Amino acid sequence: MALPTVDAFERAGLEAWPGIDIKWDGSWVRRAAGGYTKRSNSVQCLDPEDGEDADLRVISASTWMVMRGIKPVFRITPLAAPELVETLDEAGWQEIDHSHLFAMELEAQERDPETKLFPVLDPAFLAAQQQLQGYDETTVTKLRNLLAACTVPATGVVVYRDGTAVASGLMAVAQGIVVTGNVVTDATRRRQGLAAAMMRSGLNWARSEGATVAALNVQAGNAAAQALYASLGYEHQYDYSYRIPGAR
Repeated sequence: MALPTVDAFERAGLEAWPGIDIKWDGSWVRRAAGGYTKRSNSVQCLDPEDGEDADLRVISASTWMVMRGIKPVFRITPLAAPELVETLDEAGWQEIDHSHLFAMELEAQERDPETKLFPVLDPAFLAAQQQLQGYDETTVTKLRNLLAACTVPATGVVVYRDGTAVASGLMAVAQGIVVTGNVVTDATRRRQGLAAAMMRSGLNWARSEGATVAALNVQAGNAAAQALYASLGYEHQYDYSYRIPGAR
C-alpha cells in the first residue's frame, strides 16, 4: 500500500486539527483558533505553483491574523510556493519548530484494558489533558473551543492506572487518515509504556472508524517521541517548520 501524498496528509491535518476562523486565498489558507497551537493559528500554502504576489499576500495574511488577536505565523511544508519562502527570507522571518510528519499503514492494534475513550468535549478528557499538560483555565478554554470546531470523527484517549490519568492523546480521522495530537504522559511515570498503550488504544478506535493510515507531527528535537512512534511502525515522511516575524 502506497502512503498518501503530502497534499493528502496536509489536507487531512486541516480537518483533524481545525481552525475556528478560516479564509482561503487561492491555495493559501489562513486559520485562527484563539492562539491554541501554531497548527490552528497559521497560514500555509498548499500548491507550490501558487506564488503570485507573494509579498502582498503575506502582508494581507499577517494583517488578518493580527486583527484576530494572534501573531502572524506561516507553516512551511514541501507544498509551500518558492516565492512565499523567498518573501519570508527577504523580510527576515525566523524559522522555528523544525518538525517531521510520521506516518504508517494502519494495522490491527490492541486496546489497553485501562484506557478509556471520551467524546473530545467530555469534561473527563479535558480534565486529564489539563492535569497532564499543566494547563491553566484559559488554555483549557482555548482547547475546548478548538475541539468544538471539529467536524470529523474524533476521540479523547486517556490511560488510567489505579484510577489516575497517566497518559492522554487526541485522535481524529479525516479522509481515511487518523491524525494524533496532544500526546502527553505523566512526567513521573515515563518509560513505563503508557504512551504506547495510549497510542495503540486510539489506533484501535481509528480502525473501527475506517482509518487505513496513521499520521502525526513530532518536533525534530524530540528523540524520545520519535523512538516511540518508530516502535509502533511510524516512518518519517517529510519535514516542515514555522516562520515568525523577527531578525534571523
